[in-house]
Amino acid sequence: MAFISNGTTILDNGAFQASLGNLVLISEQTASGSASISFTSGIDSTYPIYKFEFINIHPSGDGVRLQFQGNAVGESGFNETMTTTSFRAFHDEAGSDADLQYVPGTDQAQGTGFQDITDYGGGSGGADECASGELWLFGLSSTTFVKHFMAKASTYLLTDYQSQKYHAGYFNTISAIDEIQFKMSSGNIDSGTIKLYGIKDS
Repeated sequence: MAFISNGTTILDNGAFQASLGNLVLISEQTASGSASISFTSGIDSTYPIYKFEFINIHPSGDGVRLQFQGNAVGESGFNETMTTTSFRAFHDEAGSDADLQYVPGTDQAQGTGFQDITDYGGGSGGADECASGELWLFGLSSTTFVKHFMAKASTYLLTDYQSQKYHAGYFNTISAIDEIQFKMSSGNIDSGTIKLYGIKDS
């Protein structure tokens, strides 16, 4: 006899099963004075969409940004060509300074550098300064199309500012991407957690 809840089999002939939906945790890494965090396994043709969540990323220094890059299958160096765009909204605690702006200094046009995700965050200047957010990557296993991504991040910066940063773009390659690396624009990732999820077909 089976016990079924909302179309999901929970108990069947003594075997317990649970569905967490379409989001599947593949792996997670926690930084501790880390120069970089690399995900070199778990990204393949299993899922059409991969999602990274980064939680309370605290850098070792001030005025730095969390960044990422990828490797195509069989490649190294984390230097794939990408074209990206960027904008942000910010507001200070005093309510005296706010804006919505395109940020040309953090985009790329056929660049091979690491792509910013967060705004300029602090480390040594503020023990409570950190950033959190997510990065979505689509169709990484395709050998026909470029690989689109989008990211959004909430950053506490300059002691009393909130910044919401948005990035989007694509890896301009038809080779499959199977590795992603994160690092700060300068210095180390002092602390924080990055989780990798796969998203199933609906």
